[in-house]
Amino acid sequence: MASTPNAAPAAAATVASAEHSRPSHLVQAQNGQGRPKRHHNANGNSKPWKQKKTKREKNITEGSSEEVLRRDIEALLASKGFSPDSEETSRTTQESELLPEQGTETEVEVLELSSTGDGLAMRSGSNQVYVVPFTVPGDIAKVKVFRHIPREHQTVADFISIVKPSPLRDDARIQCKYFSSCGGCQFQMLDYAEQLKLKKRVLDKAYRNFSNLPAELVPAIQDTIGSPLQYGYRTKLTPHFDGPPGFRPSKRKATKVSFESCPDIGFMQKGKRRVLDIEDCPIGTSAVRLGMARERERMQSEFQNYHRGATILLRENTHRYPKDSQDGDQPPKEDALPPYTARTEGDDFIDIKTCETDSKATTTEFIGSHTFTNPAGSFFQNNNSILPKFTAYVREHILPPPSNSPIRYLIDAYSGSGLFTITLSSVFQHSTGIDIAADSIASARNNASLNGLGEDRCKFIAADAGELFKSVTYPADETVVVLDPPRKGCDADFLGQLRTFGPKRILYVSCNVHTQARDVGVLVRGEGDGARYDIESLVGFDFFPQTGHVEGVAILNRCEQPATENGDTEKDP
Repeated sequence: MASTPNAAPAAAATVASAEHSRPSHLVQAQNGQGRPKRHHNANGNSKPWKQKKTKREKNITEGSSEEVLRRDIEALLASKGFSPDSEETSRTTQESELLPEQGTETEVEVLELSSTGDGLAMRSGSNQVYVVPFTVPGDIAKVKVFRHIPREHQTVADFISIVKPSPLRDDARIQCKYFSSCGGCQFQMLDYAEQLKLKKRVLDKAYRNFSNLPAELVPAIQDTIGSPLQYGYRTKLTPHFDGPPGFRPSKRKATKVSFESCPDIGFMQKGKRRVLDIEDCPIGTSAVRLGMARERERMQSEFQNYHRGATILLRENTHRYPKDSQDGDQPPKEDALPPYTARTEGDDFIDIKTCETDSKATTTEFIGSHTFTNPAGSFFQNNNSILPKFTAYVREHILPPPSNSPIRYLIDAYSGSGLFTITLSSVFQHSTGIDIAADSIASARNNASLNGLGEDRCKFIAADAGELFKSVTYPADETVVVLDPPRKGCDADFLGQLRTFGPKRILYVSCNVHTQARDVGVLVRGEGDGARYDIESLVGFDFFPQTGHVEGVAILNRCEQPATENGDTEKDP
């Protein structure tokens, strides 16, 4: 699972003017001249010359934000009657289209929203798509051209202002004064219901573009499940600051350079390689925001102790006091709280929340009736408000409808500190969690103990998920596997082992719905040996309101092979 998208890189070469007589504010797209050249192969046959892939194109991986953006641009061009790969479109761009020079301003109409959260805009009579942050379909925006990528019909542009707002836009909704500069949020101008609709479309496009499945094999995407909190939800933030002027991180023995004043502390400015000084972040919880204020105040007196840039960890920690406690341990009153401390009250408890900055310190949080402790610097979901709803959904859908072969066992691949293994433990006869990180497994075992679970109910294995099924003795017909991989998704070797094991049911959670769609496509196509699966349902969860990010949950069932007359099962052709 993942955090909000990073700001785009800022360095780029200026596009040179093609002819000195041409107006200085216009340049021709540089991608060769005229029709594509033709060359002869060894047999003397001529064929179209194909340009070699650029370094950028070689580095784009399937499911990456660059590939997602490119697919969205291609779809927009196709809807306008342009085919990006056609010779006619290429010749039009090469020979006739004039593009604004880098650094100039122009007006564009936003037609679509990319799955990256950026607006996709065009100018009248042009087949170039402008990627513009902080915009929504229907906006007429003034932008500043940053760079052209002619081979992809793409122009990266900086947002300047709204000339004519979209009916979807209401800037009165914006709660952060840094919005449209900070790269963290994209959607603060949108109604929350509209944000959820857009995220449903992200999931739909992901399966259309990356699953390589016919439409009839992909069920309708369910409505995105929203977060109870749309602001004040992030339990972890990591503001940072750059090194002092003259600092060179590549020179290990360089002379130390000191700060002359407190550096800017915050997050990356959208489209720039510099930190934007941010005093407060409204998507953080109260404790995290108080911690941010405390750390900024501390840096005012301690900045001279730093000689390089650094990241500041801000992680919420909760001390819960049951209201019916008889042990005399009582929470401080509201008017007696220590500085930088928050107090919240539930039906049966009072929580005292503080902000931890030591990555090795232990933090505690509560999900329903379960308790989890983790090192402050380790990964755990950053929106605690949605976790009860999220884990309840997984619990309600982890089992198929009643059948003659009930599922009794759970395998939690990529288990981390045990979120699914522990919250689902009461559903199964036995569960196994696995993670490659030994520290995560240590946390998972500790969390199991905190929640009263012994090895007779669940166990955790520190190993590569690719080796998982060699050590599992559960019968596949009685087993469900939960997948929660990193953004890159599952590798081919793991998917092969998963299909060879062939669990009856799979529940796939992903922070990158595009790599999820790719992996689910592999399981559904079922090429070669191993089990094949059908998709039961697809739904998104909004872990990060005000951003373009959506979490995906896919549920799959193993296709049962029909029996032949001699009792064997048939293989699909």
